[in-house]
Amino acid sequence: MTDHYDVLGVSAGASTQEIEAAYRRAALERPYQDGSWRELRDAYEVLRDPEQRSRYDVEFNGRRSEELRPTSHNPIDRLFPNLPHGWRVAIDWVVTIVGAVAIVLAIKAWVVNPYRIPSSSMEPTLHCAVPAQGCEARTSDRVLACRFCYHLHAPHRGDIVVFKTPSLALQECGSQGTFVKRLIGLPGETWEERRGFVYINGKKLDEPYIRPDRRDDRTVSLGELPPRAKYTKIPKDYYLMMGDNRRSSCDSRAWGLVPKQNLIGSVFSTYWPPSRISFH
Repeated sequence: MTDHYDVLGVSAGASTQEIEAAYRRAALERPYQDGSWRELRDAYEVLRDPEQRSRYDVEFNGRRSEELRPTSHNPIDRLFPNLPHGWRVAIDWVVTIVGAVAIVLAIKAWVVNPYRIPSSSMEPTLHCAVPAQGCEARTSDRVLACRFCYHLHAPHRGDIVVFKTPSLALQECGSQGTFVKRLIGLPGETWEERRGFVYINGKKLDEPYIRPDRRDDRTVSLGELPPRAKYTKIPKDYYLMMGDNRRSSCDSRAWGLVPKQNLIGSVFSTYWPPSRISFH
């Protein structure tokens, strides 16, 4: 919409005499051009007549207010421009909360998930809470597991791993579901325990994470693990798990090897309690 006041070069509060004088001055100064003269003449005709000027002012100011009104970037306002303010606020909160929950669930499902250490099988590396047998702390450690890491690289010996137990764990350990143990044996390797010390491919494994008073004195070979007399080497895509607290760990020695598909992720950090914050 053309601003007639701007065409004549006067303010919106100009008097009729000022409008007349501005029109005559502009007519003398402006070179003759059809378009320019028509615009000048239209502005003068509207503004010199009080009734036309009044209608123009109302219409022009209304359009300018609409143009200057800030544009909302909120999709709720765009989708429902006539929705009452209270409803818009309520819907906005619902969308925000649902979105936040969805993000948290997505992170837990595909990126990082927290776990609590319920038993003493990983003492003293990961603490469980007294009065449970063998526990050293008043508060169980909370750890974070990387759920996507094993999609980027193969599991490594020494990783602390969160995994789903084989079905035999319920019978042998009295529990099943999600366990946390250390990965000891890799595919293609031989494994045995001699009087509490682990041997991989016939060589004694250095395990600084095992405290002497937590080591057992068992002697067992891979062929004695469930299913009995089946394996001489750890097969492809299978792993052998053991707890750091060998005296009190129900692990692969009791319920067998863990298939790769059961691995959830590697533990990379202890985040609770604050005094135990660390990376693994």
